Amino acid sequence: MERSIQEIARLTGITSRALRHYGELGLVPPSRIGSNGYRYYDEHALVRLQRVLLLRDLGLGLRQIADVLAHESDEASALTTHLSLLRQENDRLARQIAAVEHTIASIQRKDDLMAETMFDGFDHTQHKAEVEEHWGADAYARSDAWWRGMSDDERRQWMSRVDELNRHWTDAAAVGTSAGSPEAQQLAARHLDWLRSVPGTPSGDDFADYVRGLAEMYVADERFAANYGGVAGAEFVRDALVGRLESAS
Repeated sequence: MERSIQEIARLTGITSRALRHYGELGLVPPSRIGSNGYRYYDEHALVRLQRVLLLRDLGLGLRQIADVLAHESDEASALTTHLSLLRQENDRLARQIAAVEHTIASIQRKDDLMAETMFDGFDHTQHKAEVEEHWGADAYARSDAWWRGMSDDERRQWMSRVDELNRHWTDAAAVGTSAGSPEAQQLAARHLDWLRSVPGTPSGDDFADYVRGLAEMYVADERFAANYGGVAGAEFVRDALVGRLESAS
């Protein structure tokens, strides 16, 4: 069974433009191109696309992904490795869910809370220290209170918004979009609006300095860079954000 490029774009959230770029790079070539110029993908191409997306989620850039695919011809073996990583992440989330369920049950029964159980799968101390080091204790306290005050559905919606923004940044960087282009500047505007929506974010003149520092951290810290496909993608995001700030000043 074949799927058209439009179907693949709808199923994955990847733009048709990015899929064509993946084909040009040899990452996910279409199984055939119809007489109408449309690209179609068979099962082999879909498996390859799944591998590309998994590697991208691990923070690899497109060149690194190409190298991995070139040296891993056994698709089943490669996906088994990916599955192991996904299960590790699933285990971490399952531990967090169990910890929260334990806390709820203890509160309802009025039992003593067990700290060792409550925080299994969490690492809040490191996160808190990082935020306070960069932006101050007040910024952490306000954002933490805001996050805890959300319902589960509100948190899911917020994370979905973040994931979508990161995916659009990554796709734009993958096809060589210029940081000063209208497309990149539109993404930068969305990004700035997103940052402003988080309590604890500086306002006024301090906001620009905050964004510049954050953008540099996107590049310097590989954990942040991974959200944009690697360092090159993070540099693209940084340049677009700084350009947006300068055009608004």
